[in-house]
Amino acid sequence: MNYGHALRFGALTGRTELVEQLGYDLAMVPEWTGLSWLAGRTGRIGLVGRLDVAEWNAAVLGRSAAGLDLLSGGRVALTLGTSGDVAALAEAIDVIRAIWDASAPRLTYDGVHHRLAGAEPGPEPAHAVPVWVTGDDPTVLELAGRQADGWVGVHDPERPECPRAANKLIDEAAMAAGRDPREVRRVLVVTGDVPAGVLDDGFGTIVLRSDDEAVLTRFARETIPALRAAAPGGLSDRPVRPAAALARRRTGIDYDGVPESLAATAVEPGDRNYGRVRSNYLRGGSPGLLLFPRDTAEVADALAFARRHPALPLGVRSGGHGVSGRSTNDGGIVIDLRHLNAVEVLDESTRRVRIGPGARWKEVAAALRPHGWALGSGDYGGVGVGGLATAGGIGFLSRKHGLTIDHLRAVEIVLADGSVVRADDHENAELFWGVRGAGANFGIVTSFEFEASEVTDVGWAQLVMDAADQAGFLRRFGEVASTAPRDTTAFLIMGPPRRGQPAVAQIMAMVDSADPDVIVEQLQPFAGISGLYQQQVVVAAYADVMANAHDGDHHGQGEPVARSAFVREITPAFAAAAAKMLASGVVYFFQIRTVGGAVADVPAGATAYAHRDAGFQVTAMGIDDKRMDTLWEASREHFDGLYLSFETGLGKVADAFPPKTLDRLRALKRRYDPANVFRDNFNIRDEK
Repeated sequence: MNYGHALRFGALTGRTELVEQLGYDLAMVPEWTGLSWLAGRTGRIGLVGRLDVAEWNAAVLGRSAAGLDLLSGGRVALTLGTSGDVAALAEAIDVIRAIWDASAPRLTYDGVHHRLAGAEPGPEPAHAVPVWVTGDDPTVLELAGRQADGWVGVHDPERPECPRAANKLIDEAAMAAGRDPREVRRVLVVTGDVPAGVLDDGFGTIVLRSDDEAVLTRFARETIPALRAAAPGGLSDRPVRPAAALARRRTGIDYDGVPESLAATAVEPGDRNYGRVRSNYLRGGSPGLLLFPRDTAEVADALAFARRHPALPLGVRSGGHGVSGRSTNDGGIVIDLRHLNAVEVLDESTRRVRIGPGARWKEVAAALRPHGWALGSGDYGGVGVGGLATAGGIGFLSRKHGLTIDHLRAVEIVLADGSVVRADDHENAELFWGVRGAGANFGIVTSFEFEASEVTDVGWAQLVMDAADQAGFLRRFGEVASTAPRDTTAFLIMGPPRRGQPAVAQIMAMVDSADPDVIVEQLQPFAGISGLYQQQVVVAAYADVMANAHDGDHHGQGEPVARSAFVREITPAFAAAAAKMLASGVVYFFQIRTVGGAVADVPAGATAYAHRDAGFQVTAMGIDDKRMDTLWEASREHFDGLYLSFETGLGKVADAFPPKTLDRLRALKRRYDPANVFRDNFNIRDEK
């Protein structure tokens, strides 16, 4: 019997680090408590805990396994057996899987052996953790076929016929339960030579039980290559999905045509971990397929697959939060770049670093911290590198060090036709110009090369202030922020007045200095704008400031509504208009970011981000798209362009780019994306 599973090899051993070095795929560990230590000591190998559920509370085990899977980056599997009633094992699997479904309401389970009464689900694992069962009792084999993701058998030289007979019972139980027998991976533990015919018996995973280095080494260098060479054709990592999952596939997607390089990690609507990845920071999504490439070649594979579906929405997700929400969709394809997240120092002397688009900026800040470097990167460490570094990057260091794109020196990009090119000031220079401000229109950047700035500790202030006179407060903030030294960049957040509560504003400001006297001197004018309700001023590493985001996936709901604009200065008329917005009941979040300084030092035509002369960038989030449009249009006289990163009105291309810039971008679009593959974001294509 050939179940079509790609061959995997593991070791049941206490020498996990050695096994990883030897190239094994997984390590099976006969106890649980040491797995977290092993997760920290290894970086690639799968970690399989082998447990007796009679000794565990199933809910506790489920939470522990999920936490370990998150810690290890999705490398955990469970092998469960029992010294007690097999019915208890079946219930334990139910409970564990219920705990992993973080989208579920409070859990109730009324079993004979396991009970839940209003338990909180989660955490959700990093991937769909396989649950295998072990044992050769017919009731265990029936359970494997009915419920498990795999069965672990042990080779007994005295009973060579047992594995084949066991597989037959599993197959029969699976079919009786309406499952495809291929859903159950067959795992065989051996203590010496691999029995003849093991591949013919359908075993896709062979696990060697040994702690002997010589035995482990010989198996890795002789037995594994021989078995791979003898393996039949047609073996694949492509998961076998149950009928219930297949029934949830969306129309118009060639699911069976997903490239082999991406099939093992692709997520469909019926998959267990779909709820974890379907949405983004603000937008609820229901894509038909999510692809998770691990390198540039796989990005090209994913894009080739997407090109075969020109009628479907295409979202590209960099791993961060995103405001426009276009990194998810309804019924389309999402290319998720989270695995392209490396941060690598290329040259210490020039502070040149290479960063993957799937990294988040808090990870970048932490990686650069030991070198005394930083890259300005917005105000939230959970933002993904890819989206921000192709749009602009207005952050807490902007007035001193410029935008994020001002530190970009080169990109590697997969173009719409699947070709991979490098773009910098000398090679594909026009494309490099366009990437810095409108990059999402031309391809998928798979790596960025930046020149980091020297940044030691900074002054970091959070001030909560009286804003009863909102227009007056805005006007005074504009005066102070625009005249502050370049070392200081301040952001302002306000909300609508609330009945019975004082109106407040929050100022977050960074001073690029570790000198307390300089910090106090530069922040004092802000503290004098109005009465202080609360203040916190510290000297901290930039990385500590950016460590303000949680790890893991986002679970946005609904449709975000946001508007963005640049203004040259906060005039009394604009301050009054902004106060009117806040009082309208339509806007629930209002932010002003200070720019100017080093941002304005770069010529307007040097990058596709052209609004270099703006003094401030304004963002408002609201509850209704049409009402927000009406409100925004009433204030248009004060605006001069908009910033892509905070705009959900995706058709406002003429506001985003001056005419000459837009003409130049459209010429690039016609050259690099004539079929308009990248259309489901801020599309610059000329429809005339």
